[in-house]
Amino acid sequence: MALLCSCGGNNGETADVADAVADSGKNEVVEAIMARRSIRAYKDTPVEKEKLQLIAECGINAPSGMNQQPWEVRIVNDSTYINGITSVFAEANPKAVEAPGFKNLFRNAPAVIFVAAPDDGSGNLDCGMLGENMMLAAESLGLGTCCLGGCISFINSYPEAAPYLDKLMIPDGYTLLYAIAVGYPDEAPEAKPRNADKVKFID
Repeated sequence: MALLCSCGGNNGETADVADAVADSGKNEVVEAIMARRSIRAYKDTPVEKEKLQLIAECGINAPSGMNQQPWEVRIVNDSTYINGITSVFAEANPKAVEAPGFKNLFRNAPAVIFVAAPDDGSGNLDCGMLGENMMLAAESLGLGTCCLGGCISFINSYPEAAPYLDKLMIPDGYTLLYAIAVGYPDEAPEAKPRNADKVKFID
């Protein structure tokens, strides 16, 4: 936080603000933002349906231009579905599944949230905010997440994956945009450096 505050023009004032923020007590929203990591190792523990429902509800309360809500959200916590699409992927990419510890296509997570957006790209920004809401909500509930794009490219384009795509019942005019792996973390990665110089105040 102090690094971000140091970008202002008056160092004395920004130091005072940084001190005020530090002394303001626990801010759970800020803590969730700063604590969240992309998790790529999960325990086998299933995620409670109630938590997945709450995460999705936090997602659809994201900002949306003109309240269009241009998203379609599908939650999958069925191991039959996850293992099935993983088998299709394994047949097409035998080398990829030789990685140590590989269990499924979604970083071994026991649950996946799929997000679809309009084909014309008009909802991509809103869907991005939806996803961030869901990942922060998951963090606050003690869950880990990882936003995934590669598996979506496979599902969207590989013919043998079509039955699994159909099962998501994505309406015409929409395309899967990304997926979010969700589960109880089995790792605790350190934060990667952030370049605070990219944040500047314009006086």
